[in-house]
Amino acid sequence: MRISGRPLIEYIRFLAPLFGLIAAIWALRLLTSAVGVPPGVVRLFSVTVTSSVCILLAVLLIHVRRFGGYSSVVTAVFLLVFWEQFLIIAAIAFAFFTGTGNIFTAPEYSGRTTSLLAHIIGHVTFGIGIETLLGAGMGCLLFWLIRRMVPVESGKWSGAKR
Repeated sequence: MRISGRPLIEYIRFLAPLFGLIAAIWALRLLTSAVGVPPGVVRLFSVTVTSSVCILLAVLLIHVRRFGGYSSVVTAVFLLVFWEQFLIIAAIAFAFFTGTGNIFTAPEYSGRTTSLLAHIIGHVTFGIGIETLLGAGMGCLLFWLIRRMVPVESGKWSGAKR
């Protein structure tokens, strides 16, 4: 599969450090919750906020490394959001199959859903869909702004306006 002339594996390699950052925050959130850290501290490790920061970093990297254009931004956003939601769904599914709870199945984070299966379906549909749309919009706007304010010409940073 090729996106904007690049194979999907290139996108995965390009975004690997950001995937790692999201996974590290996800693991920290699970571990701090499991060992009984107060909820106020556990909330500091937000996978959603980390994913948003990773989207911003991906846009900056795409610009600086000339990795592509707007389609590359949208692809990066989708892959990062998919990874984020996959990790969250894995934690919810683990709780569902083992009959235990974790931070991702706590009532204050599950919304009004009483069923863990409905919670998973919500992440698959709305989690991936809405967050990808919002992230792509934010990412493309940022990409446009960066391209206008900090153009990259012949491999060097230039302060000249177009």
